[in-house]
Amino acid sequence: MFDIIQAGETLPGSAATIAMTFSIGLTVGLTGAMAPGPTLLATVNSSLKDGWLAGPKVAAGHALIEMVIFLLIVKGLAVAMQEYSRLIALTGGLALILFGILTMRNSRSATMASAEGGSQTNPYLAGMLTSAANPYFWIWWLSIGSALVISGLEAGLMVAAIFMLGHWSADFGWYLLVSSSLDRGRSLLSPENYRRILGLCGIFLVLFGIYYLGSGVGVVG
Repeated sequence: MFDIIQAGETLPGSAATIAMTFSIGLTVGLTGAMAPGPTLLATVNSSLKDGWLAGPKVAAGHALIEMVIFLLIVKGLAVAMQEYSRLIALTGGLALILFGILTMRNSRSATMASAEGGSQTNPYLAGMLTSAANPYFWIWWLSIGSALVISGLEAGLMVAAIFMLGHWSADFGWYLLVSSSLDRGRSLLSPENYRRILGLCGIFLVLFGIYYLGSGVGVVG
């Protein structure tokens, strides 16, 4: 799915594939990072106590859990699931569309408000716990995440790793932006603009899901 750049274009095939893979990881990762949830709430609460460094710390705890999942996919699931590539593409594409629709729906009332009383948890631990205890996180990885990583692995381990770097860049970038803004005592975005951006993220997920279904189910095999 990632190796779609044809020979003879301006960029060499490998460079174009890497650039596209990073962009996909970044954009898909951003749609998840921006969504209201326990990890974003932990970032908001931790920022009120630890300042701008809280965002990267929470993102690091979150990334540690994802690193374990990524290694498990690379070590075992990819080999075991190679013969089910069409099913994986179907599941991943449908999940992208479903999550996109849910994101658009939830964007109407989304907020980044902190919890009453704030959080006293270590930001690294907060990032790990809020990720591991979030059902949305596991559903995402069992459908969209695993499908995209396995698709990347078909073009090589480096391509799959570049996808993860793009994904983590979105996490670290967004949570740093949130914590830095709160540390300076002003809101990052007005509620209206935040909801508009989430709505656009939902539209992107739906469109990318349709594209993924076309390239994965219609072309593979």
